[in-house]
Amino acid sequence: MKDVTQLTEGWNLRHEDALLPATVPGCVHTDLLAAGVIPDPFIGRNETEVAWVGRRTWSYVTELAHRSAHERTDLVFDGLDTAAEIVLAGESVGRTRNMHRGYRFDVTGRTGALEVRFTSAYEEADRVRALTGERPNVYPEPFQYIRKMACSFGWDWGPTVVTAGMWRPVRLEHWSTARLDRVRPLVTVDGTTGRVELAVRVDRTGKGAGRPLTLRATVGSATTGPVTEDATSGVPSGEVLATADVSFEGDEAVLRLDVPEPELWWPRGYGEQPLYGLDVTLLDEDGSPLDIWQRRIGFRTVEIDRSADEYGTGFTFVVNGVRVFARGVNWIPDDVLPSRVTPERYRTRLTQAAAANVDLVRIWGGGIYEDDAFYDVCDELGLMVWQDFLFACAAYPEEQPLRGEVEAEARDNVVRLMPHASLVLWNGNNENLWGFRDWDWEQPLAGDSWGEGYYLGVLPRIVAELDPTRPYTAGSPWSGSWDHHPNDPRHGTHHSWEVWNRQDYAEYRADVPRFCAEFGWQAPPALATLRRALPGEELTPDSPGMLHHQKAEDGNGKLNRGIEHHFGLPDKDFDRWHYLAQVVQARAVAAGIEHWRANWPVCAGTVVWQLNDCWPVSSWAAIDGDGRLKPLHHELRRVYADRLLSLVPDGEGPVLALDNQSGSPWRTTVTLRRFRADGTVLREEAFALETAARTVVRLVLPAALLPAPGTSDEFLVADADGLRAVHFPLPDKEFAHPAARYDVRIEPGADGDSVDVVVTARTLVRDLLLQPDRLDPAASADQGLLTLLPGEEARIAVTGWTDVDVAVVREALFSVGAE
Repeated sequence: MKDVTQLTEGWNLRHEDALLPATVPGCVHTDLLAAGVIPDPFIGRNETEVAWVGRRTWSYVTELAHRSAHERTDLVFDGLDTAAEIVLAGESVGRTRNMHRGYRFDVTGRTGALEVRFTSAYEEADRVRALTGERPNVYPEPFQYIRKMACSFGWDWGPTVVTAGMWRPVRLEHWSTARLDRVRPLVTVDGTTGRVELAVRVDRTGKGAGRPLTLRATVGSATTGPVTEDATSGVPSGEVLATADVSFEGDEAVLRLDVPEPELWWPRGYGEQPLYGLDVTLLDEDGSPLDIWQRRIGFRTVEIDRSADEYGTGFTFVVNGVRVFARGVNWIPDDVLPSRVTPERYRTRLTQAAAANVDLVRIWGGGIYEDDAFYDVCDELGLMVWQDFLFACAAYPEEQPLRGEVEAEARDNVVRLMPHASLVLWNGNNENLWGFRDWDWEQPLAGDSWGEGYYLGVLPRIVAELDPTRPYTAGSPWSGSWDHHPNDPRHGTHHSWEVWNRQDYAEYRADVPRFCAEFGWQAPPALATLRRALPGEELTPDSPGMLHHQKAEDGNGKLNRGIEHHFGLPDKDFDRWHYLAQVVQARAVAAGIEHWRANWPVCAGTVVWQLNDCWPVSSWAAIDGDGRLKPLHHELRRVYADRLLSLVPDGEGPVLALDNQSGSPWRTTVTLRRFRADGTVLREEAFALETAARTVVRLVLPAALLPAPGTSDEFLVADADGLRAVHFPLPDKEFAHPAARYDVRIEPGADGDSVDVVVTARTLVRDLLLQPDRLDPAASADQGLLTLLPGEEARIAVTGWTDVDVAVVREALFSVGAE
């Protein structure tokens, strides 16, 4: 049986004339931080102080000593960042130039000093650029010339921290006769039968050449949820449902297994997520095991309905025959130093996504192919994964040496990730097809390659060959062909960035894209996050640290214009500015989702930019760089719920929309009340409505319920089954908001580990927000923005806060109508 030795200990990083202790997996920055050589690039403006690190060459050294009775020993790197030479006992073993691939080198019988020498990513990019020629991109960094995490060179939400190092595990594998080189499971459903076709490739030693071998595959009964610590994720549990053997003498073999009546894997909210253990064992001619491969798989079908219709060309996910309105978020690397992202951190962040009623996560093309731990959690939680191939916002050369790397990288990752039931889409790139058409690339390219051959040729060919069970799309956005503009909202996927960049969020309602794969609005992170990242700084919107942690072009200008449009800018009141920026972000995203959900099935999905951050920064994220929830996260939980009640502005007045994405009918009575700002009810009507499963009902409201034209103190409220929608006909700065008055008390929480902050409104209180980090940096709350009518009570559960004080609570409460 194959033996594995993890090479995690005994590494040092050569820095000038010293050897510093090194952690593997890790990177140069984490090791220099641990040694106290560099300051934390996330704090203040230290990012600029550590820029030199990315422009240096670096070496990791250890002593490689191993003994094995096996015929072969391989040195295996799961991830090297990026351009490296591996030297053993003074001789070169091999070279690498791709962060997104694994590498294997034969070191049988070889010992001695092992050195991994990393060339500066800038130097490697310059070398490739000299070979291929210049290509345009949207940032002044050379990320398109090197197969490395593009956003390590900086982005409009991320710092420029150009890493190097062994960012994924390193090990020795000792084996004899043969090993499993590649296992490619095609998992399908045919009627009531689950089918698993396993295409297996083996690597043999010289002595193993031509030797009869046997492959044995077994599928075990389904489990749900995470595996326990002492369990192996792929080991069949309980009953064995299917098994098959095949004997072969070459390097490749195919096995087929039929599983009768498997339980289907569903996206969250549509059903359960049963996962089956799949065990593949390579046996020698005497029946002894040589190698084993284990994963968990799920049975489901997935396709994209791209049919043409009266509205254009659709883009609708269909899972197990059910059409899905995708409630998505975009994912970026959770740390600009990705080796620091642990399985536990993946689980925390993705559980936060599920808590916001998200059912799809798009892995954006300027990041990385995430660790298997990411996809394991998505499998368990029912989070569909849209996986970009790693191309973003640039023209990419198609010549060597990049072309071969791109193909090898795609093949490695398609095969690695395809066992995961959660993976539902391969996507060729982020915004590059759009960029070619609209970002003034065509003329400077003058016929040079720019990536189209990857997106419309190489990548779809690889997916069709290796993973035909999943759909592929050439890009996001992409209308489906050059017959339409790449970002035409009537065809395929659409990115909506005129809103935020140039327009108010009300303009989301101007059209109905078939699938909105990017849209969003910025807000600063939580106050406690800012105070940690900018210690000692007097915070103002344009203080030096705030501006450094704002990477978007004219980001603060756009934030200020958004606030000014609705509220007017606060005068020298940072806390008020910070609160209003959070309110505008939540309202903006909600406005888009409410409108587009109300137009299902014409619009079949929204993917918010973005779920998470990679450092403390003002950005579009719903979860800030320290893992704190912004009000947007709570708002996503409301607008992504199975049942959404909304008042959507449309023409002369709001339309009541009941969106029921649950699997059962929604029968309810909606109470509509027209109020005066002082709380007087001017008119009230109730409507008994029924919405079938996965459908929307829209109701044009009687004129008598609408706020009087020209009024500045009337608004509309809809309530049903504990859900609420409000409609204010004017911007807040033009509405006659009363000075918000409310009572506050604190009571023990129901679970004993929390306290309840109970707020009783004495007036209209719009967008009340408790900012829990103002109570304690470790505190969290279960509610975001709340609108209360006079006499109503809200109960906000707070955890992580022990020094209970009502006066402190009042300082942490904000509302639109505050005095």
